[in-house]
Amino acid sequence: MDWAAAGLCTIDWSDIDEVERVTSDFFDHLVAHPRIVRARLDNLVANPALLTLCEHYDILDKIVLFSDPDSGIRVRLHVFLPGYFDRPHNHRWSYASRILRGRYRHYLFGDAELDESIEPAKLPVLQAREEPVGATYALHHTMVHAVVAEPHTVSLVVRGPAVKDRFLVADRKTGEAWWQYGATQESPEEAQRKRMTPAQLLEVIASMREWKLF
Repeated sequence: MDWAAAGLCTIDWSDIDEVERVTSDFFDHLVAHPRIVRARLDNLVANPALLTLCEHYDILDKIVLFSDPDSGIRVRLHVFLPGYFDRPHNHRWSYASRILRGRYRHYLFGDAELDESIEPAKLPVLQAREEPVGATYALHHTMVHAVVAEPHTVSLVVRGPAVKDRFLVADRKTGEAWWQYGATQESPEEAQRKRMTPAQLLEVIASMREWKLF
């Protein structure tokens, strides 16, 4: 499967209906043919360009399967580790997601105007929904949302091109809000801290095989 020719790189990312429609077909194909993702995973350790984009955090792993520098499109696997939760935030890019394993509780706060002066505790939850296995959704970069994931939930994500260099995170418990920036504005030390090692990648791949995902 030629991922660059799968329609992902020509999506109009301002049209969320189109994003959801095209990525749903893409997700359906990968789920029906797990060997495609398995082959990507098997070759990932030997692909330094993609391996350097993979990230490991205490409560989340991000595995990059495909990256097109011309369009800014990336295809990733997200593995949510025990204790994962989000603070309300928007994104630098629009994206679509398909839940492959587990589930999460998804809180949507709307297209709020976010800046450092926001009062996080006053952000109203406008929709709360479950995202079980098989659920697909597309989210515009302006949407403020948060996720609480069941341990070892796995999702397949297609993210669009970045349209801004920062996004805001709001903590409803502490009342704090702060900006987070893209990788181009990180120090080498910050980038190194979150970079996934080959050993960590192999461990995540082994877990997905044990779960019989790919």
